Amino acid sequence: MTRRPSVNEAAGLLEGELGSRPLAELVTEDVWLAFLRFGRRLFHVPDAPDADGLLLQYGTHMFGGPATFMLDLTRQFEVSDSDGDHDHYVHVHCELRYGLTPALEALGCYSSWFFHDAGGDLEEWAQGLSERAAWTAIHRLKPTEIRVYQERV
Repeated sequence: MTRRPSVNEAAGLLEGELGSRPLAELVTEDVWLAFLRFGRRLFHVPDAPDADGLLLQYGTHMFGGPATFMLDLTRQFEVSDSDGDHDHYVHVHCELRYGLTPALEALGCYSSWFFHDAGGDLEEWAQGLSERAAWTAIHRLKPTEIRVYQERV
């Protein structure tokens, strides 16, 4: 049986999926495909509903600076305490930021979840997202910034 990596390894594994090319050379689709490879990998998580999920969300945000269009690809892991009860979540983000244009601003805000244990198919979820009109607008864009980070929530 193949060892499932721990949640603590997740951010490094996502960075590894992004490859050796400089992040400044990647377009949105490159990052999306890396995120899907990362999303197919199964981790050691509690045997609980929604313990391992993927989130795609986008929108225009202003975080202490000018308005920016952001695409956030997130993996959420549940972490249990020593008794097996929910303790917290760990989010591993791959955040892409773009210069704001009227076309990007017009996309509005959107979010979509996929959970490995919910009976859905990851490939169908991904296909549905890539068929959205927003995907046509962003898939070949080069982000101004790509940031991978992990947080406890």
